[in-house]
Amino acid sequence: MSETRFAFGDNWQAFLQFVDEARIEQACVSLVDLLGLSSAGDQPLSGKTFLDIGSGSGLFSLAACRLGATVTSIDFDPASVACTEKLRERERGASNIADSASGAGSWIVTQGSVLDEAFMNSMGAFDIVYSWGVLHHTGEMATAIRLASESVRQDGVFAIAIYNDQGGASRRWLAIKKTYHRLPRVLRPAWVTMIAGVYETKFATARLIHGNNPLPFADWKAKKQDRGMSAWHDWVDWIGGMPFEVARVEDIIVPLERKGFHLSNLRTVGCGWGCNEFVFRRLS
Repeated sequence: MSETRFAFGDNWQAFLQFVDEARIEQACVSLVDLLGLSSAGDQPLSGKTFLDIGSGSGLFSLAACRLGATVTSIDFDPASVACTEKLRERERGASNIADSASGAGSWIVTQGSVLDEAFMNSMGAFDIVYSWGVLHHTGEMATAIRLASESVRQDGVFAIAIYNDQGGASRRWLAIKKTYHRLPRVLRPAWVTMIAGVYETKFATARLIHGNNPLPFADWKAKKQDRGMSAWHDWVDWIGGMPFEVARVEDIIVPLERKGFHLSNLRTVGCGWGCNEFVFRRLS
């Protein structure tokens, strides 16, 4: 693929040192909430198979494993695969998770592309297919969504998060991202700092106007509590992340409902930037 590609794995490798028990626990809470799982019991995903497409740091694969699922993690980026493997080995040393997919709580990590139809077909179908903020970075989002959805077994769950289409604002973000990739590597952190600084200042001004504390610490804490993420690494991912595609809510829902999926949970960012989250159940 000729389009510029962000080194997602390098960013996740840097983030991995911040993955502590608090972040893991928050990732578990986030996954339970998104999927609408019962909070009763320690392992609500026990007996379920879970495919994490674009596992990145491996944080949410680990969360699914902790919740009792048999997990398969795939990523196109070798550095992301290595990152997920490192987190798995760390967990294996602590809790002795299984080496194969033969029982609950086991975890397989492999390199592969969601755009590789033969590869996707070779893995079979899963109870839960999860891909948060990934499929819009493939360069062929519609194909990626289609192939990912075909890995969901009947009555299974398909959970994805896709960048919201803001029209002109999305095109401006694309220009910001292209500038990031045109810069020498040594200057890219400064570009991220500058762009993030501009937006953090806007956010601070808005908070001040509404009579709230203008400092960003509450927002950063909320991000950690939302998905266990780091504010800095999230900014790097957002500003550098390419390929970059966006979609309106209806662009995701309508094609999948025509394929026999029923929307069971939806979280949108309205007219704002970021990801809309979709959870579907496959009825046929």
